[in-house]
Amino acid sequence: MNLHGKDIKIFAGNSNRELAEEIAQKIGLPLGLATVGKFSDGETAINIDEVVRGSDVFIIQSTCPPVNDNLVELLIMIDAVKRASAGRITAVIPYFGYARQDRKAKARDPISAKLVANLITTAGADRVLTMDLHAPQLQGFFDIPLDHLLGGNILANYFLEKFGDMSDVVVVSPDVGSVSRSRKFAQRLDVPLAIIDKRRPKANVSEIMNIIGDVDNKRVILVDDLIDTGGTIVNAANALMEIGAKEVYACCTHGLLSGPAIDRIKESPIKQLVTLNTIPLDERKRIDKIVSLSVASVFAEAIERIYGDMSISSLFTQQD
Repeated sequence: MNLHGKDIKIFAGNSNRELAEEIAQKIGLPLGLATVGKFSDGETAINIDEVVRGSDVFIIQSTCPPVNDNLVELLIMIDAVKRASAGRITAVIPYFGYARQDRKAKARDPISAKLVANLITTAGADRVLTMDLHAPQLQGFFDIPLDHLLGGNILANYFLEKFGDMSDVVVVSPDVGSVSRSRKFAQRLDVPLAIIDKRRPKANVSEIMNIIGDVDNKRVILVDDLIDTGGTIVNAANALMEIGAKEVYACCTHGLLSGPAIDRIKESPIKQLVTLNTIPLDERKRIDKIVSLSVASVFAEAIERIYGDMSISSLFTQQD
C-alpha cells in the first residue's frame, strides 16, 4: 500500500502477536519482518529485517505483563526504525501499562505514567494510538499527538445482541471512579444506571457497600476499564446478588486478570465476564465464564486513517 509517496509497514513485538496479525490481516498487509528476542544475558535483542527508510511505520505492542519486558521491546523497536530513517513512527499500544500511576497519591510517589510517556517520545515515536486509558487526562502526558480509541461500543453491541430485550437490564458502576464510563455505557444501551458507593469506616475494617439505584430483580452489567485481581468486581457482584439482582454480568476493556483473579471469578456469582483482546488471555485464563472480543477492526481502521492523513474523530463519534 502506497499513499503520498510513503509505504506502510506494520511491526509487532511479542506482547500480543495474535492481535497484531489480525490487525495486519484486516488492513491486507503482512507483518513486517523483525526478530524480537533476547540476548543470553536477558537484554532485549531487536533486528528489523526489511527496509523502512521513508516508510510510515506502525509498531503494535501492548505494555501488559511482563510489563517491563514489553515496554523495553517497544522502546527499542521505535529506536531501531527511527535510526533506519522511518518516515513517521506510530506506537500502537492497545493497553497502556503504568496508567494507574498517574498522580502522587502520597508524598514521594513517582508519576510513572508521565515517565513512560516521556520514554516513548524520547525513543522517537511521532504519534501514539491507544485504547481506553485508565484516566482520560493521560492524553495530556504526551508531547506528541495521541489518538484515544474507546472499546465501549464493541462491548455494548455484544450485550445488545445477547439480550435483545433490555427492559430489565441495569448498568452498574462498581465504584464512584467509574461513573462517567458506566453512564456512557448505559446511554448506549438505553438502560438505567446504578452506582456502588464503597466506604471503609477505618483501616482493616471491611467495606460497606451502598447501592444507589434500583437493581431488584434486574439483570445487571458491571462496567470497568480494567479488571486486575478481580477483587472490586467480585465484591460488587456479591453485594448486588445480596440485595436482589437477578443475574450479574461484567465487562471491561482490559482483562489483566492477575494473581487470584481467575479463581475469584470462577467462584463468584458473575455469569459472564466480557473483555476485549487488548491483552492476550493465556490458556489458564480461558475459562467458560470469560468471553474475549476482538478490537482488530477498530485499530485497523484507525491505522488506515492515520496513514491516509484522514480524520479519525468519526471513530470516537461512533462510540460516544
